[in-house]
Amino acid sequence: MQSYQLESKRGKSILFDLNLTQQTNAPLVIFCHGFKGFKDWGAFNYISQQFVSKGLNFLKFNFSHNGTTLTHPTDFVDLESFGKNNFSIELEDLESIIDWVKQHLKAKVNLHQLYLMGHSRGGGISILMASKNPFIKKLVSWASVSNFEKRLINNKLSIWKKRGVAFVFNSRTNQQMPLYYQFYEDFIKNKETLSIPNASKKLLIPTLIIHGLEDSTVDFSEAKELKSWIKKSEMIEIKNADHVFNAKHPFSDLSVPKELKTAIDESISFFKR
Repeated sequence: MQSYQLESKRGKSILFDLNLTQQTNAPLVIFCHGFKGFKDWGAFNYISQQFVSKGLNFLKFNFSHNGTTLTHPTDFVDLESFGKNNFSIELEDLESIIDWVKQHLKAKVNLHQLYLMGHSRGGGISILMASKNPFIKKLVSWASVSNFEKRLINNKLSIWKKRGVAFVFNSRTNQQMPLYYQFYEDFIKNKETLSIPNASKKLLIPTLIIHGLEDSTVDFSEAKELKSWIKKSEMIEIKNADHVFNAKHPFSDLSVPKELKTAIDESISFFKR
């Protein structure tokens, strides 16, 4: 696995890992992490290795404004950038990654088999991208959100606007993480582009929706919504699985949860089909 960096459209660096198989012309899976996530969280390195061992190239990256830095890729040391993040920036970052792949990997991967996989909010971003980018041929969502708008429209909007910032508590790191009001303004300005329901209904590529039945972060009903909207979709519900399929950070591959193993095996099987 090799690490690279490229400059995002907003001038900040995107750090990414590329894990290639020994085979030429194999498919490439691009993985998007979720909110308060990063490319090296928990089991993500293990997942990358599993995919490569089964003949699938794997690329995972840090969104440019996820709060980590080049020197601290696993710590939220740049909370100012975190606060300035929004869905439009994440879509741009994913587009930059896809453009880099098309430019630099044509001799190493099969550009006719570019696949997307996203966890949680990264699942929503992946759906938005897959619906508009003809290079994406398959999609897998893990515990994906089905609607960004319903997470933003609530009775605390006026307080957010007045203060200019809201804080989200990260129970793992004990940090109060800022979200500036621009997050909401950007969503309203680009509401049509950022509508997961609209994007889902336009999606025509094979899609696999994987969701844990014990997910308390993104309710299983959201997976059912995605299934009803996406024409060529299939859904796998995993019993006893939480939002991260019972994985933890830090992660040890000596004790891989069977729920996570199911999610990995089903995803690989779908991409290889």
